[in-house]
Amino acid sequence: MPRLMDMGLDQLNSLLLNMANLSQQAVSASIDAYTKGGKGTEVKQMSNQLQVLHRQVSDLAMEMIARYQPVATDLRFLKACMEISYGFFRYGRYARDITEVLEMFGDLSKCDQTYVVETARKTQEMIRMSVEAFARRDVEMARKIPTMDDAVDNSYRDNLKNMIQGRGNLKCSLSAALILRYLERIADHATYIGETVEYIATGVEPVG
Repeated sequence: MPRLMDMGLDQLNSLLLNMANLSQQAVSASIDAYTKGGKGTEVKQMSNQLQVLHRQVSDLAMEMIARYQPVATDLRFLKACMEISYGFFRYGRYARDITEVLEMFGDLSKCDQTYVVETARKTQEMIRMSVEAFARRDVEMARKIPTMDDAVDNSYRDNLKNMIQGRGNLKCSLSAALILRYLERIADHATYIGETVEYIATGVEPVG
């Protein structure tokens, strides 16, 4: 007969996988809106739904801690679930921020989108890897994620340098800087989720 604790853990895992899928959709939709000239109106709804799911994960995890007083591996998993849930929620929040940039600046179709598109591709790959690493408890994949973070950081800094030096259209440069900043923050959360997957497996706390 399965433990009640195991049933709760399965429920948490299911909630997190739902969040993972939804957060990937939100980021993809926001980038599609940038490249195709849309508004990404569905991103706000997905972001709100992710917030609801994040609260459900946190409430369920805290209830399980209070009710079952778990130790060792179970407690580690519950703690990690709350942190990973927050990361998935932030994916959605930053995706929403990207669409708000589009609302603020209007049509960006004539801008050079190279920096943003390439950085978005790298960031989305980091998201995919963070989701897959969690789903599979794949520590080796999780450890690859931080190595990709520098490229995203560099794209953000390079665009800022170009803007400071007055290269390109100000509207295009400023909107790109804001979007790249949000992508950089998404990449940071992907890195932390990867570290948290390793924590689940090994018990080694993420640094920073």
